[in-house]
Amino acid sequence: MLDLSPAGLQRWTYGTLIPSWIERALDREGGGFVEEFTTDGRPVAAPDRSALTTARLAYTFSHAARISGDATALEAARHGFDLLLKAQAANGYVPKRFSPDGSASVSRRDLYDLAFVLFASAHYHRLTGEAAATRLAEATMDGIESELAAPFGGYAEDDLGTLPRRQNPHMHLLEAFHAMAEATGNQRWFDAADRIVRLAAERFIDAQGTLGEFFDTSWQPVAGNAGRLREPGHQFEWVWLLHHHHRLTGWEKARGLADGLYRFGLAHGVDRDPGCPALAFDGIDPDGTLVAATKLLWPQTEFIKALGARFEFAGDEAAAERLSHHLGLTFQHFVDTRTGLWHNQLDRAGAPLPVSLPSRVLYHLFLCLAETLRIMPPQPVETAA
Repeated sequence: MLDLSPAGLQRWTYGTLIPSWIERALDREGGGFVEEFTTDGRPVAAPDRSALTTARLAYTFSHAARISGDATALEAARHGFDLLLKAQAANGYVPKRFSPDGSASVSRRDLYDLAFVLFASAHYHRLTGEAAATRLAEATMDGIESELAAPFGGYAEDDLGTLPRRQNPHMHLLEAFHAMAEATGNQRWFDAADRIVRLAAERFIDAQGTLGEFFDTSWQPVAGNAGRLREPGHQFEWVWLLHHHHRLTGWEKARGLADGLYRFGLAHGVDRDPGCPALAFDGIDPDGTLVAATKLLWPQTEFIKALGARFEFAGDEAAAERLSHHLGLTFQHFVDTRTGLWHNQLDRAGAPLPVSLPSRVLYHLFLCLAETLRIMPPQPVETAA
């Protein structure tokens, strides 16, 4: 059984998780990172690379290297970030998919993916101080504003006008804007973050504190089940983001929005059946009715981050207790502590489902652990005088 004390968690994160994924995912010969693995950890061959996976892993290894000082993590971060720069140089922006030489294989400018290009740029800049990272971020944001700006606020899904519109890319833009604001201090990023939060308050979050997922061009919920879907993982992710937005900007309404999302997610988004593991569900509706009883890994990591934010910013001791408990459940049901692999999705009873393991999910797991260790760090050992 893994020692989940702060000291034990830190040892495992930087001694097992990050090294095993550098070894597993870094493709030194082909370039970039391996995108996907089978359930038993075998790589799935792909002819190209995605902006999403490249950026998420460049972020992960940048953040890990900055905290640990590990040279191998720095090398892995540079390996991924250099490919983003190569793709941007070849196309004028980072396209959705590209070959290891940087040439586009899917030339679409995709909002969700570009949010992670910004996020990776922020953390790579904090790690290295290299100006190329801020230049990539500025150029990426210039392209988002010129090519993807949309009526009624926010941005289009991509440069093809794909519908429906989603809150999800905007949520990750907010995360990236916060990271860029902290990395650079540039007011551009604070202002951009503020616009996203105000859009969420006006359009994404309803009066009952539930977060919609799919919208039409004027930010009205789409008809049918898609318009009623509520994903507990996103409810919790916004809790974490809104508390940090209040920290960065002082906008008081962000705390109230976070409180409403947390109450709804806690009441309806976590399994209360005593015969099933108390893990976050994949989908409910605005009434709290269960619509997807499966349980992905990433909603668990977002619940843990939300609990950490509740403890850090609201002094919620019950959230701190839940954090420790849910961290244990997540490791118990999802994570192979020996290899650093995980089950990506479980059924309601906790049995693993035969779905592939995308390497991009490492971003969720690592950030959750890094946030937990930031809030509850290992205590130094006192020695006798």
